[in-house]
Amino acid sequence: MQARANLKIVSGGEPCAGPGAGRCANCGARALSVCAQVSDAGLSRMEALSEEVELRPGEILAREGDAAAHVFNITGGAVRVYKLMADGRRQIIGFLFAGDFLGLTSDKDYAFSAEALEPVTACRFNRKGYMGVVEQFPELESALLSRFTSDLSAAQAHMLLLVRKTARERVASFLLDLSARAARRGADADSVHLVMTRGEIADYLGLTLETVSRTLSALKSKGAIRQTDSRTYTILARRQLEAMSGA
Repeated sequence: MQARANLKIVSGGEPCAGPGAGRCANCGARALSVCAQVSDAGLSRMEALSEEVELRPGEILAREGDAAAHVFNITGGAVRVYKLMADGRRQIIGFLFAGDFLGLTSDKDYAFSAEALEPVTACRFNRKGYMGVVEQFPELESALLSRFTSDLSAAQAHMLLLVRKTARERVASFLLDLSARAARRGADADSVHLVMTRGEIADYLGLTLETVSRTLSALKSKGAIRQTDSRTYTILARRQLEAMSGA
């Protein structure tokens, strides 16, 4: 189904009044994002360039093939990133949460689509203007380089998962990754909430829906996890789950 594209612009373009003021300085996701190490002067410049946008589930943040005119910093909610194959099939290539950065590319067009899985908030920056700020503030350039290095490592780990790992290792690795990301956001690392559907998990892990369901049931029967509601799992035996992940 075609995703909707009518995202809502809440605010934007107003520089902060001074150090410690303004949307950027008071953003709850700042500590998780590339903005964390930016000076007050850099933060003021970024806020002047930014627009705060809101999306409902199913609305599109960036569409594959569109001009890559903006970059985004996710400040709340969850986003799925995917590519469409020539025959119309979808391949999910990642999930983004608060603090994640999206859209900086050397290509003129987006090579992916990004869609809200739940209510999402994000800061949207004009790409050209953002790169101007990066050139002026080395701490932002350093933060971006560090983030891209981490993203590259994550992409390599995902390639290994798809090529070499068993179904049980893939699902266990996925749960542990969501646990680690929840911990970085200050949430309970032992409570893993699956905002995505099992079908989307299967798409991301290169498995079938039935295999994901069977594997989750097997992990429960082994005592590694417990299902607390339809989309939430509690990690009961982390070391056991880590061993099951092939780590």
